[in-house]
Amino acid sequence: MNKLKNLIAEDMRAIEISEPGNANVLVPTRRPTPKPGHGEVLIHVAAAGVNRPDIMQRQGSYPAPTGASDIPGLEVAGRVVGCGPGVRRYKIDDDVCALVTGGGYAEYCLAPEIQTLPFPAGYSAAEASSLPENFFTVWTNLFERGRLAAGERLLIHGGSSGIGTAAIQLATTFGVRVFATASSENKCNVCRQLGAELAINYQTDDYLAAIKSATDGEGVDLVLDMVGGDYIQRNLRCLRTEGRLVQIAFLKGSETVLNLMPLMLKRLTITGSTLRAQSTSAKGRIAAALETEVWPLLAARQIAPVIDSSFSLENAAEAHARMETSAHIGKILLIPGGQ
Repeated sequence: MNKLKNLIAEDMRAIEISEPGNANVLVPTRRPTPKPGHGEVLIHVAAAGVNRPDIMQRQGSYPAPTGASDIPGLEVAGRVVGCGPGVRRYKIDDDVCALVTGGGYAEYCLAPEIQTLPFPAGYSAAEASSLPENFFTVWTNLFERGRLAAGERLLIHGGSSGIGTAAIQLATTFGVRVFATASSENKCNVCRQLGAELAINYQTDDYLAAIKSATDGEGVDLVLDMVGGDYIQRNLRCLRTEGRLVQIAFLKGSETVLNLMPLMLKRLTITGSTLRAQSTSAKGRIAAALETEVWPLLAARQIAPVIDSSFSLENAAEAHARMETSAHIGKILLIPGGQ
């Protein structure tokens, strides 16, 4: 352990946000290498996921929680190189991936042991780094908050996104009928290949009309939405009696004018969540559920991450620019290198 400690540099490469703004405010820097506290592991980062909340943080609309690193990045994968007091499960040289509250865009990152999971069998670091944010989000919102069950109908907006590709696969594996929206025919084809029985190009087709037609006018049991804005009213109209709308983001804004009469007439539920602000223990419970319910499916390749592209750590600005075009399909990754 002492010998290994001596191999960990006192400082590390990282990406910081110089000021709120466009992708060019992401600048390479050097920071002190963090030291693990109680219940934490230090991960030598082999790959990190890029997510929409990172863009919001860069723009100044989603600051890091109190006590979290100001370095962006919410998921990492790599090798354990340090263990704080109280760490029981992991040891030096274990391959792990983790959901973190910040700090992922760096050579080293701290993670609570309880939010850390082993690589699924046979997975590379790049594949493993694409899992935490997507599957923590999908599991808790679809199956815990949304109470999604086999035989039900699910509409996923943004089906070709990282969240969308994970949600389509997981839901279909659990016996759910999946419908999805996407912005091009190519993206719709990807959704179909992943298991969606209907994929709707929202640029050319009315998704509400398409859903009503596909369900004989009944609608779906659950809508997973990251768009918000004027989609919210249409989502309520898409739901059948006792349906649930689960909101996980607001790409078109969080404010809109609503007619809530469908809420009463059809006994609907509107809910939603964010991951970052939840307690470590809450995220630990999600991690435990994923390891039991989802990690075996990943190891068996019954479901698998969809990776769009990867960029070097120093090219984080290019990775953000790629995400902001919305041309990507699946996950965008950063690779620090030097592993």
